[in-house]
Amino acid sequence: MSRRCAITEKGVQSGNNVSHSNRKSKRRFLPNMQEVSLQSDSLGQTIRMRIAASTLRTIDHNGGLDNYLMTTHSKSLSEEARKLKSRIIKARAAAPTAAA
Repeated sequence: MSRRCAITEKGVQSGNNVSHSNRKSKRRFLPNMQEVSLQSDSLGQTIRMRIAASTLRTIDHNGGLDNYLMTTHSKSLSEEARKLKSRIIKARAAAPTAAA
């Protein structure tokens, strides 16, 4: 599995370990990846994906997966998230016609 968030594409960063004597050696900063199941209200199904913990906090702050995807610009989303966003838009557009 890759160490890349399925929604924001946040990935591994690199930097230096710096000792007390100021010697530097390369290191990697790994994102805190979590396997989660998120509920989509518009689609009426659970979506399972691997995302960063910071993305999960942002989704909770925005009130769920659907609201997060609707308020986030498509350029800052991954390809998988853009496809999910378009599915949610289509489901929301079809919902009022089904209720009438």
